[in-house]
Amino acid sequence: MVTDCIFCRIIRKEMPAKIIYEDAEALVIDDIYPKAPIHKLIIPKKHIATINDFTETDDRLLMHLFRIVKKTAQEEGIAEEGYRVIANCNHQGGQAVFHVHFHLLGGKLLPW
Repeated sequence: MVTDCIFCRIIRKEMPAKIIYEDAEALVIDDIYPKAPIHKLIIPKKHIATINDFTETDDRLLMHLFRIVKKTAQEEGIAEEGYRVIANCNHQGGQAVFHVHFHLLGGKLLPW
C-alpha cells in the first residue's frame, strides 16, 4: 500500500532527511524537533499506522527494529549511560505521524 505520510515520503526519498542508518526493512533519521542531545527515529519501511496494527507476521520486523535501537544506542555512545525508547500510539498517546516509529533519546538525564 502506497501512502502519502511523511515517513513513507522520506523512505521513498521524496523528502529530505538526515539518514543515519538504512537497510531493506528500516531506517534511522534524526528527529527534526529533538527533545534530547541525541534523538533518533527508528522507522520501519513497511507502513504500519499504529502499534495496534502490528500482527503476528510482523514479529520478525519488530525484533529487527529493536536490534536497530540497540545498535544505534551503541553507536551514539549512550548504551552504557542509558537511554529511553518511546512509541506513541494514537492521538491521546501523542502520536502525530501515523506510521509506527520509535524515538531513541539520550545524552542527558531524562526526567519524567
